[in-house]
Amino acid sequence: MSQVTRNKFSRAFYLLGQALKGAPQDYTKGSLRKAIFLLAVPMIIEMGMESVFAIVDLFFVGKLGKHAISTVGLTESVLTIIYSIAVGMSMAATATVARRIGEKNKEGAASAAMQSIWVGIALILVLSIAGIVFAEDILRLMGAEAETIKMGVPYTRIMMGSSTVIMLLFLINGIFRGAGDASIAMRSLTIANVCNIILCPLLINGWGPVPAFGLTGAALATAIGRSIGVVYQLYYLFNGKGLVQLTKASLKAEWDIIKSLVSIAWPATFQFIIASCSWIFLAQLVAETGHSAASAGYQTAIRILMFFLLPAWGISNAAATLVGQSLGAKEPQRAEQAVLQTAKYNAFFMAVVTLLFLILADVIVGLFTQQEEVKRYAVTALRIVSAGYIFYGVGMVFINAFNGAGDTKTPTIINVFCFWLFQIPLAYLLAKYFKMGPTGVFIAIPVAETLITITAYILFKKGQWKLVKV
Repeated sequence: MSQVTRNKFSRAFYLLGQALKGAPQDYTKGSLRKAIFLLAVPMIIEMGMESVFAIVDLFFVGKLGKHAISTVGLTESVLTIIYSIAVGMSMAATATVARRIGEKNKEGAASAAMQSIWVGIALILVLSIAGIVFAEDILRLMGAEAETIKMGVPYTRIMMGSSTVIMLLFLINGIFRGAGDASIAMRSLTIANVCNIILCPLLINGWGPVPAFGLTGAALATAIGRSIGVVYQLYYLFNGKGLVQLTKASLKAEWDIIKSLVSIAWPATFQFIIASCSWIFLAQLVAETGHSAASAGYQTAIRILMFFLLPAWGISNAAATLVGQSLGAKEPQRAEQAVLQTAKYNAFFMAVVTLLFLILADVIVGLFTQQEEVKRYAVTALRIVSAGYIFYGVGMVFINAFNGAGDTKTPTIINVFCFWLFQIPLAYLLAKYFKMGPTGVFIAIPVAETLITITAYILFKKGQWKLVKV
């Protein structure tokens, strides 16, 4: 190995160490390639850790039968509304905190962080209580079979009841990402996942004095693991060592900041609710046209797809942080360059994943279910949906760029058109009118995502997002 090659490897390992450790950086200056790398590595791991929650549950729950798998999948479909609100709020927090950090205003970043937490908690409490009370009705509305409802109500009740923890986990990590403290966000989810991985088999199957809770144990493990992650986040927010430092004085409500956050958060929240409602409709349509086997297969495929999609979302989050901080530093050209460069990296990553799914779909699905009918639907969904993966990867970078700039309305309009006015009618038409069943639903997904990417690119090049005030 030549000296030049050794130096390159040494440099790469040094940067990797910096990214994982979270050394303080000024992302408004210097190499964009380095900035994207330092932000993207912990963000990829963070998003990968979020997807591990679903994969771990699916792995252990998959051994409990199709009704257990269907319960987890249908509950997760409804929880996407909670995720949407949490992600929407985290986007508002990321955009505002990043803008203040770019302006070198740490006190303003701390104020924005605390106010976003207050707003997030206020928004989620009502839905959390409703989820506990109406768990059985939720499963019935989603088209679950009687046996699925009988088995799944406790699971759904616990998962919906822990919505506040979900909100805080997403929201506080959004604060860390906006500040450029992506490694803290990564570590909080890593800790939460380690706890979930240990507790999931323990609470599902029991061990020694610990009773077996079955499917309910999976919900308990996830809720406890996420709660521990939130405790870790709060420690870093209040210990005074991070870029965002909260104190007792920060706890005071500041209505001007709250108003500004809400103006960014409501379209961001609605943006993700639009997408979530579309996914809920698709899940219901699959269950209606293919019954429990198709539903279980579809949910299995979606969880596998999300496992690889969330790391790509992590890469795109790097673009959101760089856009926010660059605009705060009055460097709009740097913001645009960061987005285009990040889109190239994401396209390459998603191309590799697409190839993996096309070749090894049977093997990958076989790790999670051996029920032939469920496996057949899962493999079909995996191959069809992943055909649009490159477009997903590029499109999410542009969408996150708008959000990082505080322009949350543009992606909302895109989602209304591409999901509600295009994807849902197309899926219904293919599944029912053309008698394609679940396969028609699968086809509608990559078609709609491709349209989103093309639309987002056109609007991004117009450049109106550079003028948004936060």
